[in-house]
Amino acid sequence: MEFCRYEKKGHVAYVTITRPEVMNAIHPPASQELDQVWNDFAADDDAWVAVLTGEGQRAFSAGNDLKYTAEMSKLPADQRPKMFFPASGFGGITSRHDLFKPIIARVNGFALGGGLEMALACDIIIAAEHAELGLPEPRRGLIAGANGVHRLPRQIPLHTALGFMLTGRHIPAKRAYELGLVNEVVPYEQLDATVDAYVEDILKCAPISVRATKEAALRGLEVSLPEAEKGKYEWELKRRTSEDSIEGPRAFAEKRTPNWQGR
Repeated sequence: MEFCRYEKKGHVAYVTITRPEVMNAIHPPASQELDQVWNDFAADDDAWVAVLTGEGQRAFSAGNDLKYTAEMSKLPADQRPKMFFPASGFGGITSRHDLFKPIIARVNGFALGGGLEMALACDIIIAAEHAELGLPEPRRGLIAGANGVHRLPRQIPLHTALGFMLTGRHIPAKRAYELGLVNEVVPYEQLDATVDAYVEDILKCAPISVRATKEAALRGLEVSLPEAEKGKYEWELKRRTSEDSIEGPRAFAEKRTPNWQGR
């Protein structure tokens, strides 16, 4: 990997954007690489949860690498590399709507533009106290087109979201927590321990139940409550006939820790 580090430890996948010299900004080649990473995570039955972060203490990701875009625009048209992002979206994740394994965003600094959009595509966001979040695209003549304009108003009050999006203002980590945008804000020194605690608690749950829960919750938001209640969800159908659905009650009755198989 040239633009990120991809490691697996037990059932946990760690994805780290490794472009600190540009505040972990993402250009199309990095997005293509991250797309491969998320494809692998999705396909690996042994990978139950992922953690996404950026290298260093300054930035989770500053979003789209506009300097790269500007440099490429100076080249003759026939010499410019193809400037496209994968179908899975910015960073290989913002348009990935069928991945129901849990992903934790470890926000270690600025999460701006596409950086915030990647964090919003995750399920749990843990931020360092010095972190700042935001969608400042209008200040660059752009919009938060990697679903930021759609996800942010779904996660915080509409007028509040518009207040940040239409001005390009940053959201301090503490304010993001107050709005319910992030799960916890901790000193940087406690960031890893806090993320690890969430990972450990997720691993205490049956992985197939976790996926069924995420799928039902997200799919259910797309319809009315009565429709959501009657909906058929792929992972829930799998869970009902899984080995883990037998193991859970059995382990409880036998007063022991469940031995999850993920099937």
